[in-house]
Amino acid sequence: MEFLYKLGLCSQLGFTRYMRQGKKLGEDPKLFIKDLQFGKVPVRIYQPRAPSAGRRRGVIYFHGGGWMFGSINSYEPICRYIARESESVVVSVEYRLAPEHTYPAQYEDCLTSTTHFMKTAEDYGVDPACIIISGDSAGGNLAAAVCQTLVGRPDLPKVHAQVLIYPCLQAIDFNLPSYQQNCAVPILFRERTAFYVLQYLKGDASFLEDVLEGCHMPVDVKLKFRKWLSADNIPKEFKVRGYKPKVPIQSSNEVYEAVKKICEPTFSPLLTEDAVVRQLPESFILTCEYDVLRDDALLYKKRLEDGGVPVTWYHIENGFHGIISLFDKGRLSFPAGKKGLDNIVNFLRSL
Repeated sequence: MEFLYKLGLCSQLGFTRYMRQGKKLGEDPKLFIKDLQFGKVPVRIYQPRAPSAGRRRGVIYFHGGGWMFGSINSYEPICRYIARESESVVVSVEYRLAPEHTYPAQYEDCLTSTTHFMKTAEDYGVDPACIIISGDSAGGNLAAAVCQTLVGRPDLPKVHAQVLIYPCLQAIDFNLPSYQQNCAVPILFRERTAFYVLQYLKGDASFLEDVLEGCHMPVDVKLKFRKWLSADNIPKEFKVRGYKPKVPIQSSNEVYEAVKKICEPTFSPLLTEDAVVRQLPESFILTCEYDVLRDDALLYKKRLEDGGVPVTWYHIENGFHGIISLFDKGRLSFPAGKKGLDNIVNFLRSL
């Protein structure tokens, strides 16, 4: 037991991180790989070894893991694959994790590393006008938030594109059709999603039941966001597996005061203003049918399209949350996940 204590494994959080941390792989014959710091944020940069006629595209990647788990080590296989197959320079970001660090620490780390890379892109053989911001799950949330923020930064190059892989984009409604249909589908359960959101927000899961039931937001706040956050905006084919609209419930002021930062666009990018959406770059969005977060992405896709933003959408009909990360896991891998990753690569190569 003393051995486990020394490793910090005597908590569920510590043990889960230990099991999921991954390890840095050996040398790659096709890539130069180096650990750096952008500002005070650790990053790992992957640069193709092959000579290039001109500057390459740059891909910033924010890993998933519910803002609590994941690392640049655990995302080595994905980042290596993207760098090799798309012939891009990839920067993987080691942002701080909850509950030790709460919102907006993760977002700030991602913004800091992104702005640093945009300012120094040429040092890594990257065209500053061809930088793509990407991420999966919680990392997709961070990618969307950073992209929106950079719309207001005329001192920096314009972001060329964003890649959002089954992103979490709002924390107001946990009763959308995808939440109802997939509430107990591994690996991301409905209750666990709300738990991660609260850990990110404030470092504990108090008010979990209020958030799940939708009584953490006053009715007037819900009505304010209804034009963007409504099951009415989700295509009918995504409701055939079942959907029962939730009757709005009044919230307690105590709960709302504790969680109201959920409404900030840097926390819930789906809720940003139309003026910001219209300025966002070309986007790639990947969704999975059997994923509680499916409808967050579908709603954001509609907002982007309504704002005139070109969107490439890839939907994995038999996919579930996290399927991309299993692309190289042998018997645990799924052909649909590998195909999804290859569609991301193809999108990057097209830019």
